[in-house]
Amino acid sequence: MELKNETIDISTETLMKILDHSSNEIFVLDKDANIIYVNKVSERHYGLKPAEVIGKSNYDFVSNHFWKPSIVPIVFKEKKPVTIKQTTYIGGELITTAIPILNANDEIEFIVTTAQEQSFKELLLNTNTEANKTKNEDSLEHVITNNEKMKKLIKFCERIATTDSTILIQGESGTGKGVISNYIHKVSNRNTGPFLTINCAAIPEDLLEAELFGYSEGAFTGAKKSGQIGLFEAANHGTIFMDEIGEISLKLQAKLLQVIQDRQFFSVGSRELKKVDIRIIAATNQNLEEMVKNKQFREDLYYRLNVIDLKLPPLREREEDIIPLTYYFLNRFNKKYEINRIISQDVLDTLVSYSWPGNIRQLENLIERLVVTSDSIIQLTDLPESILQTTKPRLYYSYDTSLDQAVEDVEKTLILNSYKKYKSSRKVAKDLSISQTKAAKLIRKYCKEPEEGQEE
Repeated sequence: MELKNETIDISTETLMKILDHSSNEIFVLDKDANIIYVNKVSERHYGLKPAEVIGKSNYDFVSNHFWKPSIVPIVFKEKKPVTIKQTTYIGGELITTAIPILNANDEIEFIVTTAQEQSFKELLLNTNTEANKTKNEDSLEHVITNNEKMKKLIKFCERIATTDSTILIQGESGTGKGVISNYIHKVSNRNTGPFLTINCAAIPEDLLEAELFGYSEGAFTGAKKSGQIGLFEAANHGTIFMDEIGEISLKLQAKLLQVIQDRQFFSVGSRELKKVDIRIIAATNQNLEEMVKNKQFREDLYYRLNVIDLKLPPLREREEDIIPLTYYFLNRFNKKYEINRIISQDVLDTLVSYSWPGNIRQLENLIERLVVTSDSIIQLTDLPESILQTTKPRLYYSYDTSLDQAVEDVEKTLILNSYKKYKSSRKVAKDLSISQTKAAKLIRKYCKEPEEGQEE
């Protein structure tokens, strides 16, 4: 039997679609290190869609720490395939291979890189040998954001970090006020000193004063014989972050004012004046101006705290950050629990559509729950009912999505949301205004099999 050598013509659109379904990341760079192609895996690794990457220089992303170290300079120097381990800014560990494509003059014309997540077995084997190295490399914390408003805020934080001015950070609960304050400390001249945090709302008033200012021997019943230094003294030459500053009493506000103005104070039960060199960063989710008007917060303290004012936007105003933050938390909890959960596109679309009243903290807690409770692939049915009930299906698709596929995606989302809520084909039929026969058929198509004895 004679075999015929036949070629099959594949359109560019079809080829792109094939590459987008690869489980590995694929980058193609030109001779100037400009990115001319990347597949959809880039969103999983860096929280960036291909359209946000293609056409830009590889060095733009390296300089902004999206991945490290860079493999491209090595390839340009050696002109041969190179494989290294890389870390992404959302916590991923990649094994990356770069292959140079040379022209007739032995010059690099293109570079093709492929990357895949390092297996958890390999991560565990490398944990002990690379622990100290990783610790040193990651000592400078970064803030995960693709949002322009947040990028400007980070740049502003870098400018004010070099000063000792008191900072007031305002924003809803869970927006990352502690992360921002820690970042300011890390990029400041005080970064070799301590960074201490106290939640003023979590400690009773009578204990809060002792925690902040310390106490002397015999200051009160139950006090240690040797006394105890407070957080202000412990934070000397560093930074103290006071969260929920609006919760402290007027009495403590007066004492705090002295620390800010004079950098000195008396410990509880002591007449010895102590001096400290500290920077104070305060945070609140309350309206301190209203509290001042209502005589609940000292006006002089408010203006002392509010030398530099930062306002953090809620997560619902940072839609472009939801996916990178999702993958950051997914990577973290996959490593913590030594498992490898994958998140479906339906779930990503739903998370982007959700309003996030609890902000980043709510997203973090949700991803941990999904990693712990879901099967290997996190599906729409794994999401809490509270999120499904308040989230509308996303009705936009990429350029290569056909009409039939778009209709099927919407149908699937509606069925999954309704069945998650009602657990009954009869109620799903009523909810979506379709026949029960069609509802039962679609439930069988898109949902897990109903448990035995469960109404269909």
